[in-house]
Amino acid sequence: MSSAVTVVMETTMGNISLEINTDQAPITSENFLTYVDEGFFDGTIFHRVIPNFMIQGGGFTPDMGSKSTRPPIGNEAANGLVNDRGTIAMARTSDPDSATAQFFINVRDNANLNYASDAQPGYAVFGKVTEGMDVADAIVAVKTTSQQGHDDVPAEPILMTTARRAE
Repeated sequence: MSSAVTVVMETTMGNISLEINTDQAPITSENFLTYVDEGFFDGTIFHRVIPNFMIQGGGFTPDMGSKSTRPPIGNEAANGLVNDRGTIAMARTSDPDSATAQFFINVRDNANLNYASDAQPGYAVFGKVTEGMDVADAIVAVKTTSQQGHDDVPAEPILMTTARRAE
């Protein structure tokens, strides 16, 4: 019996439903769901979209202002979940244990992002898209530009208006 939680992310391009895997990624799931429950993602944007790779969001406002986050969490990339098309994973810096609020949705299989060893720690997958992959595909296809030192930023902001647990 899985204890997965469904989150519906409403965006200006449509809704994306996510099944959060609380069993295999308990720390990452709790972190993400805390941000959801706090309304943290409301009004943030998908600030990095790379065709044939992924869409990333959860940390910036439409003016590219960075949101204050909770402390970073440990990397759970060795949990057996892989960065296949339609999965959601935590974004981080080069420090494996630096993930806070930013996440990405894989729009193709990205085996190079999987855990391989402590030397190649990978990116922690913690769920998957169950509805709305067409929305992710539409987001990744938009025109991008560079803004305030960031590349691959959608020329027209794509907002997450809300992200809530499904009832």
